[in-house]
Amino acid sequence: MINLYKNLPTIDLHGFDRDYARIMINEFIEDNYKISNHKVIIIHGIGSGIIRKETQKTLKQNKYVENYKIDNFNAGQTIVSIKNKLT
Repeated sequence: MINLYKNLPTIDLHGFDRDYARIMINEFIEDNYKISNHKVIIIHGIGSGIIRKETQKTLKQNKYVENYKIDNFNAGQTIVSIKNKLT
């Protein structure tokens, strides 16, 4: 299988609680916005779905996020499109 996302910036939230995951997601998105990365991967795992739900809630509220979706090939990660930086 070809890994289409191997060169994208990634954050792995395994072992994080909801609050820490939310903080780390927002910092990760903002950092990538600042350096003009337009796609990133957030690994939240499958488990009970708590971190996945918190990830989606956080992304929905983040002003830098254009859109996001669960990866079709890996339900344990979300692909995020970040808005273009306004110059």
